[in-house]
This record gives sequence, structure tokens and C-alpha cells, in this order.
Amino acid sequence: VQLVESGGGLVQPGGSLRLSCGASGFIFSDYDMTWYRQSKGKERELVAGINSDGSSTKYSDSVKGRFTISRDNAKNTVYLLMNDLQTEDTAVYLCYARHREVGNTEDLWGQGTQVTVSS
Repeated sequence: VQLVESGGGLVQPGGSLRLSCGASGFIFSDYDMTWYRQSKGKERELVAGINSDGSSTKYSDSVKGRFTISRDNAKNTVYLLMNDLQTEDTAVYLCYARHREVGNTEDLWGQGTQVTVSS
């Protein structure tokens, strides 16, 4: 049972990256998925979330209009497309899965992928 993020790296301000989070060992389509990020000295921040069937998304105000979350349940993968990246987007980006059923507390974190925005 695991989540594995990929796609991070170094990008210049204004650039784009697409993060992926691959799931294995559980029924991916039963889980709501969320991207969080954490930078040094700051609390973990919710970036974007998507429900289990992909019909609903949410974003933090800081990324709304620049980032897009999506999922492919056939590929057990959730994505985060990040456009117009800024230096303040530099962080470790983590993938989080939580079971969609109310009262079911099953959840899982990935190990994170580093995104660095710098000129």
C-alpha cells in the first residue's frame, strides 16, 4: 500500500511542472485525493483536492487559477498541473489519500517530491 509522487524539480519563475502521484495496494477510486505542500519553517498547506470520481475539486486561494488537479482512476494516478510557478511555490509536495466514506478513517501519505522555483 503506497503513494509515490514524481515530477518535481527545478523550474524558473513563470514555468510549469506536472506532478504525478501513483497509488498501489488499495482501491484508488474509493479515495478522495489531496495535494499538500510544506516549505521550511511553514505549516503543511492544502494545495488542491479532488473527490473520488473526479467530479469535484477545490483549491487554496494561493494557487487558484494557476494549478489544476485531475485524476485517472484507470491508471490509479492523481496529477497536479502547476502553471506560472512563483518562488513562493517552492516546497515539498505531498500526496494524501483519504477514504471517501464518512466514518472510514483509512488514509495514506506519500513521501513527497521537491519543487524548487528559482531563477
